[in-house]
Amino acid sequence: MTIWQLDEDRCFSPEPAQRKMARVLFESVKPLALLCPHGHVDPNLLADPNATFGSPAELFVIPDHYIFRMLYSQGIKLEDLGIPTRDNTPVETDHRKIWKRFAENFYLFHGTPTGLWLKDELINIFGINKKLNAETADAIYDELSEKLTRAEFTPRALFKRFNIEVLCTTDAATDTLESHQKLQREGFPVRPTFRPDAVVNLETLGWKENIRKLSDASGIDITGYKSFIVALEQRREFFKSVGATATDHAALIADTEQISGQFAEDIFQRALQGRATNDDAQCFTAHMLTEMARMSVEDGLVMQLHIGSLRDHNKFLFERFGKDKGADIPLQTEWTRALQPLLQRFGNEKDLCVILFGLDESSYSRELAPLAGHYPALRLGPPWWFFDSVKGMERYLDAVVETAGIYNLAGFNDDTRAFVSIPARHDVWRRVTCHWLAAEVIKGILDEEDAIGVAQDLSYNLARRSYRL
Repeated sequence: MTIWQLDEDRCFSPEPAQRKMARVLFESVKPLALLCPHGHVDPNLLADPNATFGSPAELFVIPDHYIFRMLYSQGIKLEDLGIPTRDNTPVETDHRKIWKRFAENFYLFHGTPTGLWLKDELINIFGINKKLNAETADAIYDELSEKLTRAEFTPRALFKRFNIEVLCTTDAATDTLESHQKLQREGFPVRPTFRPDAVVNLETLGWKENIRKLSDASGIDITGYKSFIVALEQRREFFKSVGATATDHAALIADTEQISGQFAEDIFQRALQGRATNDDAQCFTAHMLTEMARMSVEDGLVMQLHIGSLRDHNKFLFERFGKDKGADIPLQTEWTRALQPLLQRFGNEKDLCVILFGLDESSYSRELAPLAGHYPALRLGPPWWFFDSVKGMERYLDAVVETAGIYNLAGFNDDTRAFVSIPARHDVWRRVTCHWLAAEVIKGILDEEDAIGVAQDLSYNLARRSYRL
């Protein structure tokens, strides 16, 4: 049987001169530690020293919407992949069967970034040397199952093996952060990120209960808008005390607005009474994005905006399985007018850092690069979600660098829930940026010395600087 292996020149150009230069650049960044300033790894995975990843199905299939969204698109039921239902109706519990369904359909990931990551994980982390398919499914399942019981394949052991310098999670405004505090006492560089969406978005399921939790967590009796703001400021300070350097905000559109305190109070009271309208919710979210920028000016937390993902587009899946089941769909996004209220107040603040992420590629060169290339407060995040891919990264660099420059970019973050995919994701970014820079050298736009410096900045330094790590 042919040995399954990774091409050493993956992601590089077939053109000999560019490929040779890409190799030189990549060798300069390959040893760098991994900075993970934004992601969704559960800190409890690392907080428990006895934690394991469970079965191969629990590690690779059941929690990963990149995996099961592709399988679902081919008619495979989520129940048959062991995805838990909201009403606790039965799903497949035989993890070997789940793994075999995945293995039989592994070919669906050919040509996708998910396929590239998975191949890297299986070969480089777990030493799998046979192609994953129907014939090898059982043998690979057994091999993985045995390795996942070993001490060197626990989450904590892999954290150290991956050479992760810092890992930032994404945490609700009401989180106690007990896991982070425990990890930091034990020397693990895991930091929280303040995400207040569940209390800021009035249309969030269970919003009033979330406000009660915010009251409990902050020790502030939230009876109106003013006490709500004080509670948020208190929680931000608490997150900072546990190492947070950033906040994260997701919104459907990029609208920002500054409304009067009385108008905000009126909306908040209607929400408490269950009478808030869709217009109220949209207005309040736009206002609160501007308020969060104001808070970031005051407390120094970096502000991330993830805009343009219509979450849970498939209502059938949402009703049966809940949120985040791979049904995010990108929307066309307008940024220039939408961000103007926020930028008029805070865009010229050189000590503010707002990192923008979007899913509308047409806005890269039209709006995002010109905005980031002008306002001191703005930086562009790396390609996100569907565009965290080889071609997506190339298109991004082609679209934004000439206008925004390299140094108005925020470097790379892996933005993943799948812990073992972290090294593969960083590897792809580093390879693609080296491939792209190699072309600039060949064209005479950069010399080799400058390209090496830029490659290291894109791989490491820009993320450290942008996220204030």
